Amino acid sequence: MPDSAYWGIQSLRARENFPVSGLATSPLLIRAYALLKLAGVRANVVLGGLDGERGGALAQAAQEMADGKFAGEFVVDVFQAGAGTSFHMNVNEVLTNRALEILGKPRGDYATLSPNDHVNRGQSTNDTYPSAAQVATLFALQGVRGAVEGLAASFRAKADEYGRTPKAGRTHLKDAMPVTLGAELAAYASVLEHLLETLPSVERVLAELPLGGSAVGSGVNSVPGFRSRVVAEYAKLTGLPLRPARDPFETMQSRWPLGAASGWLRSLALELVRIANDLRLLASGPATGFDEIRLPEIQPGSSIMPAKVNPSAAECLDMVAFHVLGADAATAYAVQAGQLEINVMMPLAAYEVLFAAEILTNYLPVFARTCVDGLSANPVRLERYLLESAALATVLTPKLGYLKVAELLHEAERTHRPIQELLVEQRLLTRDEVDALLGPAALLALTRPVE
Repeated sequence: MPDSAYWGIQSLRARENFPVSGLATSPLLIRAYALLKLAGVRANVVLGGLDGERGGALAQAAQEMADGKFAGEFVVDVFQAGAGTSFHMNVNEVLTNRALEILGKPRGDYATLSPNDHVNRGQSTNDTYPSAAQVATLFALQGVRGAVEGLAASFRAKADEYGRTPKAGRTHLKDAMPVTLGAELAAYASVLEHLLETLPSVERVLAELPLGGSAVGSGVNSVPGFRSRVVAEYAKLTGLPLRPARDPFETMQSRWPLGAASGWLRSLALELVRIANDLRLLASGPATGFDEIRLPEIQPGSSIMPAKVNPSAAECLDMVAFHVLGADAATAYAVQAGQLEINVMMPLAAYEVLFAAEILTNYLPVFARTCVDGLSANPVRLERYLLESAALATVLTPKLGYLKVAELLHEAERTHRPIQELLVEQRLLTRDEVDALLGPAALLALTRPVE
């Protein structure tokens, strides 16, 4: 054991037993656990489960941990013994040894202050780890919410800018009726806003905690009133609307709240992939693709082809979202692996959800700034595709009928002549009627939703 270490023998054993990845525990989980331990100390002191002297020292140590003072003291790998016992004891040992310092005692004097008997009074890994993981996820989702709100606002601003810019629509990647570029971009904002509207339901699930259930849900070894008191203290410390489990045995067995959070992140990631791929397609070319929009040129795109610029920001967004989807798959396996009174795969589920939330929180504001905010239209290409689109002839079917319009379209394709010329030449419509149906004002009108 290093003389400078606050962690103890159980942390050492775990570090030696599980040298797997070198991945560090999320700071959000450390903070959530520290605040949980502070809530436990306060509840135990008030209810007589812990004396004031020990409680005061532990409370100071827990607050320091929550403030990030011991970030380098968490030596247990993300992949560890089941349920998170190793990490939990890492927390308990650091708190104990710091509290012993505060009391003027040497580190390791567990006869004076014990990681198990005092720091852990009325608690178990089985109720504290999932509770801290859910609170950490609530913290993480706050960051994701802000990032998604910012991205939606960027799309809204661009939608307003191009709200009167008509363009060819596409279904099945084939010509379809016109839309506006603004409508396409506004739809991206809309789906993000809809996803945000569903987030509170996930947060309500996460706010129901197994804390106070101790080993199996019954609260064994806790003082009377501890369950309700510790959750109330935890809510006060975190500023979150936390509440005790309505069925304490359910919340010991099932980790579906983490699954719900992961599922929400998966839904977000799927939409982000779709949006990123749309932007890449619309910006493809310039000579051999759509080239309807231009994305900011943030860096050279090739080490061999001069002046080539790729949709790098959108490509990065895809990679971030793909990782979120993979994290959700791992979380799903972990969530279904619960058996009887505990799910021992909690550390994996917690890591994957928190990492997915972290990379989304980190990158979405960057994507908004480096891609969406600088997006611009290519009006020449937009107009060309719009006017050449055979789908515009759809507006003729009420006057000429489906079969006649199909015949005209085949002739236009065969002769390489605009359908507008054929309509006048065959005296099916006058020039004024053609302009009224297919002119610029008519095309813009076609993009407006019909009530």
